[in-house]
Amino acid sequence: MWKVASALWVSCVLSLAAFTVSAGTRSEVGADADWPSHGGGTEESGYSRLHDIKVSNIKQLGLSWFLDLPGEISLEATPLEINGVIYFTGSYAAVYAVDAASGKLLWKHDPETWKVNPDKMKYLIYPVNRGVAYADGRVFSAALDGRLLALDARTGELLWSVETTDHTGFQTITGAPRTFNGKVIIGFGGADIGVRGYVTAYDAATGKQAWRFYTVPGTPEQNRDDPVMERAAATWNGGHWQTGPGGAVWDSITFDPELNRIYLGTANAEPYDPDKRSPGGGDNLYTSSIIALDADTGKYVWHYQVNPRDAWDYDCTQRMTLAQLVIDGKTRKVLMQAPKNGFFYVLDRTTGALISAEKIGKVSWADHIDIKTGRPVEAKNIRYEAGDVIMWPSTVGAHSWQDMSYSPRTGLVYIPYMQAGTSFSRGKPDPEATPVGGINMGWANNTEPLDGKGALVAWDPVRQKQGWRVPHDTLWNGGTLATAGSLVFQGTADGYLSAYDAANGKPLWRFNAGLGIIAAPISYLVGGRQYISVLVGYGGSTGAASNLMHVGWKFGVQPRLLLTFGLDGKAVLPSSAPANMSVNAVDDSSIEIKAADVAVGRALYTGCMGCHGRHLVSAGTPAPDLRESMIALDPDALWSVLHDGALLSKGMPQYQTLTREQLMQIYAYIRAGAREALEARRGRDN
Repeated sequence: MWKVASALWVSCVLSLAAFTVSAGTRSEVGADADWPSHGGGTEESGYSRLHDIKVSNIKQLGLSWFLDLPGEISLEATPLEINGVIYFTGSYAAVYAVDAASGKLLWKHDPETWKVNPDKMKYLIYPVNRGVAYADGRVFSAALDGRLLALDARTGELLWSVETTDHTGFQTITGAPRTFNGKVIIGFGGADIGVRGYVTAYDAATGKQAWRFYTVPGTPEQNRDDPVMERAAATWNGGHWQTGPGGAVWDSITFDPELNRIYLGTANAEPYDPDKRSPGGGDNLYTSSIIALDADTGKYVWHYQVNPRDAWDYDCTQRMTLAQLVIDGKTRKVLMQAPKNGFFYVLDRTTGALISAEKIGKVSWADHIDIKTGRPVEAKNIRYEAGDVIMWPSTVGAHSWQDMSYSPRTGLVYIPYMQAGTSFSRGKPDPEATPVGGINMGWANNTEPLDGKGALVAWDPVRQKQGWRVPHDTLWNGGTLATAGSLVFQGTADGYLSAYDAANGKPLWRFNAGLGIIAAPISYLVGGRQYISVLVGYGGSTGAASNLMHVGWKFGVQPRLLLTFGLDGKAVLPSSAPANMSVNAVDDSSIEIKAADVAVGRALYTGCMGCHGRHLVSAGTPAPDLRESMIALDPDALWSVLHDGALLSKGMPQYQTLTREQLMQIYAYIRAGAREALEARRGRDN
């Protein structure tokens, strides 16, 4: 009894402290009746000030309506809701407009990347998109091929389109644009392929370029007379512009109206091995950094580098949340981020100075962050100087793109946390590892009970301590929503949307969505009723990490949905097939395959792994398990798909340079995998 009372007392103290920290600013944080931007409000808190749905009545929450989304695969978008209309994007950036009260589809706009620039569909990227932006009656979306589009919010009519990247380059877009001061801004992905990162701001009314900021230096000629780039170039060695250098802004961008600044989170450098990209040392600015720019001009203001001379794909592209916190008796304007590397950072957003940083979970690559220098104190030989190294967190991150949220009511930040490790090595490739960026990279074996699993972590950014934690059996889970009803919502890979008490993490409600959830929910008010909406569509990078993220969903079996909940909702979701870990492999035993072809096919399949899964083990998304595919059983059908592009319009890239011999080698590898699965099943049945 004393333990329960003590826990409740601690929870109350935390809540009271948080109320004191946030007093005077609570009404300004988050979204109100509408959800007009990616993070609710410009500060990207993921917080709703609505409180009709609350702890005392959460058990009355029910499904109000749902919208089936045929043809969609992985759904990562955080929707917007403005004036009774929900806007969101699908797998390949098709924009949907839906009546927020009824679920009726109002219009849909498909950018048809497969027609415009199909080559962009095969550049080591997954079919995902994280949403739209809105301003002045216009909806802005970004297609995978690099186009930024402005649509009429009422009709879906295309108003203008501009190509923001090189038409033939390796840049692709999966992130959501942001709007500010009559402009719209977008970055792109491609750091892992060596592109030079930048963001571009455009006039929201016309699409005319307003300014562009490069996040990393270019050639000496390009850097000349630009002090920001010259300063960055001094931290690189060798001909870095010939091999990279990376630093793309593929997701988070935050606007600060109070200081009139844009904050960028940049990705890793390329190649991963720092001795190859910048021999002899150097921090390699401004990769793995947070950069502040003047919103009107795009001019550099300050930067903070999270991982100097990054060697582990530790992107700094995760959500950046702005807040005012009372720290050591002083009110500070802060920027908060939980990047991949496992630390939670609080920066002074006026100066960029580090205020505090602490580990949110299992971290072995560094002991701590030196507050005076702002630099990590790294573990010995962590840069694989002495050979193989195993470290936590993995390259997927302790926290990835899934949105965290911040509640000024509790003073806590709610983080989708993941615990997994990565192995790195130089030298001869390991069959279990993937050669990436000049090194061999694989998944670390689980060494603790929580390895390979996730959690919802409530973090106190002032005390830099955990408030509470809810463990998940699954690793790859959804973003979070915090509300003034003292609730936190999160979807998980096992197919449930759950609500927790924001003060103590007590589970209060859950709903079986029939498929894993990775997107973040939103909340809004229509007709005097508060609603919660979320996209259901497990996927994204599950293929590349199918050993950790496979939970039994099957490609094309479970429906992709937009779900909306309200108090006393009575709608019933049709039943769908449950998760199933069995492999229904197909094969023809009369087909002869050669061991040499299987070996070559295994190497060629590396380019297919990101979608179809490691070692042919698909997580069900974003592409089918080829061992179960009738198309993959027929060489002519497989050729039609891979070489001729028979399924291009459905999202399957076309590989016109593929030879028939190479196809038959891939075919042999698939056949060998199918037979191995069938043999394993026969062994279990016996």
